[in-house]
Amino acid sequence: MGKASGVGLDFHHRSSPVVRQWAEARGHLFLGAPWPAHGSPEYYSELSRHDRAHLARRGLAGADGLLSFADGNDTRFRRDLGYTYYAKVAVGTPPTTFLVALGTGSELFWVPCGCERCVPGLPATAMTEDGLELRQYSPRKSSTSKMVPCGHTLCYQPCARAGNGSSCPYTLGDSSGVLVEDVLHLTREGPGGAAVKAPVVFGCAQEQTGHFFQGTLGLGMNKISVPSVLASSGLVASDSFSMCFSHDGVGRINFGDAGSRGQDETRFIVDSAQATYNVSFKSINVGRTSTPVELTAAIVSDAALTYLREPAYTAIATSFHSQILEKRVTYRVGTTNSGDFEYCYELSPEQTKVEMPEVSLTTKEGAVFPITRPFFFLQDHFFHPFGFTDEIKGRRPHGYCLGILKSDKGRDIIGQNFMAGLKVVFDRERSVLGWQKFDCYKNAKAADDSDGRPGVSVVVLPEGDKCRE
Repeated sequence: MGKASGVGLDFHHRSSPVVRQWAEARGHLFLGAPWPAHGSPEYYSELSRHDRAHLARRGLAGADGLLSFADGNDTRFRRDLGYTYYAKVAVGTPPTTFLVALGTGSELFWVPCGCERCVPGLPATAMTEDGLELRQYSPRKSSTSKMVPCGHTLCYQPCARAGNGSSCPYTLGDSSGVLVEDVLHLTREGPGGAAVKAPVVFGCAQEQTGHFFQGTLGLGMNKISVPSVLASSGLVASDSFSMCFSHDGVGRINFGDAGSRGQDETRFIVDSAQATYNVSFKSINVGRTSTPVELTAAIVSDAALTYLREPAYTAIATSFHSQILEKRVTYRVGTTNSGDFEYCYELSPEQTKVEMPEVSLTTKEGAVFPITRPFFFLQDHFFHPFGFTDEIKGRRPHGYCLGILKSDKGRDIIGQNFMAGLKVVFDRERSVLGWQKFDCYKNAKAADDSDGRPGVSVVVLPEGDKCRE
């Protein structure tokens, strides 16, 4: 029998609407009760648990199983924590749980450590909007914690004092401190879902001033990132990982996932100055219009939006605008004037749907990278880069904007909004980026949602006009 990784299957989770209808029609109440609400934490916990059981029944060898975090492989887009995807990770002995940002544009895993006021206005003990406690890591309270000395192979920054007795310092963007070594708690998605304690080197942040004050899980290409450490220690069969981005801000991450047959792919473009996942495109496609471009962009999961330099920015923006029926307007988005977003449009109160041109990018090899949500909706002065999130469902947005900013960063960046609706595979072993349209809830390839008109995408707006008090 061939390896399971070479078999592509579509299946329905027990809590999916399809299985629910099937169970209720046949009187199988034990399948239908309880039914977690679609998209709720209970739904996703159930999904993760049954995925592991499904893999075990198929007899996948433990060494070939994927790795996920001990608390599951689900990820969440958080507006209250810097507009990016987060996951729960457990570190140390006994385990301490952190909510960390997932960063393919970051090289280091770090968490707050002895950092009383890392972010101005944030107390030592704080809570997120949904009541999740924001914790700090203490090397003294973990029996498996070790100091990383200056002579360590992963000490990549100069030490102020020579000698292996000194702790290795680090400075990365808005975070700085010392490196430590401890165990990251993972689960193998094979028979029995065996627990895995992976030794990792990470930053013990003593100063931090940016948005990600709970930490960042570095997924970059350098040797100190978590995927690199897992691969070098032999804990995964393939030096790769995947991230699934749904339209409502729910997702998945799996280490050791090299994707599946039939996915589209393009090779990474190596940039010695930036250890990021860079890919090249030769054309921008909007509706039925294709514009040749020379575009090399970094695929960055910790960027909420997409940033393009000229001439790519104008090529996609003007082509998109020429095919939009709604009136172009200027909005304020949060505390930022939407003048930064040059292409925004007003929705009429009686409008029930929006017709937009389909957007995609064509790689150097000719593969098509689909942009299923190139826009974001505006509601109560907040932007929603994934379409209708839980906050906006059932309430009519008053407008939308093209989710692209003109880059002032000296480079082009493909952010989360251009990856929504896709499973993206970072295959470091083969040096390729893979993708396919994917249903993160069902963990299966998504069905084609086209309405049959080439180059046109139709978005149905929620009913009602319920305004926030």
